Amino acid sequence: MVSRPVVFLGPSLACDEALELLPGANFRPPIRRGDLRGLLDTPEAIGIVDGEFFQSLAISPKEILPLLQKGVRVYGSSSMGTLRAVELARYGMTGVGRIFELFRSGRLIGEDEVALTFDPETLRPLSEPLVNMRLALSAAREAGLISLAELIGITRRMKAVYFPERTRERLFIEANQRLGEERASAVREWWLRAAPDAKAEDARMLLRTMAKVVMIEPIARK
Repeated sequence: MVSRPVVFLGPSLACDEALELLPGANFRPPIRRGDLRGLLDTPEAIGIVDGEFFQSLAISPKEILPLLQKGVRVYGSSSMGTLRAVELARYGMTGVGRIFELFRSGRLIGEDEVALTFDPETLRPLSEPLVNMRLALSAAREAGLISLAELIGITRRMKAVYFPERTRERLFIEANQRLGEERASAVREWWLRAAPDAKAEDARMLLRTMAKVVMIEPIARK
């Protein structure tokens, strides 16, 4: 029996917005090892956005491969989905989004780039993934707020921070030390108002892609 599409989603995107983009989907919390074996029916398609690897054992490529071999369309983006899509692209898993492209090209390689901690009850992120910081800082440079050297310096410093401790506040402290109070304040104001959220953008792209495949019309937002 083929069931409605299943999407494993957590801190990358709010569930209410996700439901608007892929109505009727079976949204589940971040994927863990064994979750795919727990599916009672074979889904029409599976989307993997978020997953656990700090709190629990991570989903392994070997758990996804049998579904691909059965012809199930499996999509990945943003976080754990990106990592597994890079590993399984040659077997038919479809990667979606900018972060996937960065990993597939080899420009990013560390799994800690997408790592963060989150509240297990609300799924609210408690830290900021390095890839989001990296791409937001690149946008800040394009906006003329920081130089290339400053972008590299701040990014390297945040790379050295253990991922549960990577927060916006930690980044703003580093920016203040490198840029001075006035320029750091301008960066902070811009960040809170206009900085891109790469993981959320890629999650939206995955849901729109799946909606086209399973012929579901997204709900228009007012």
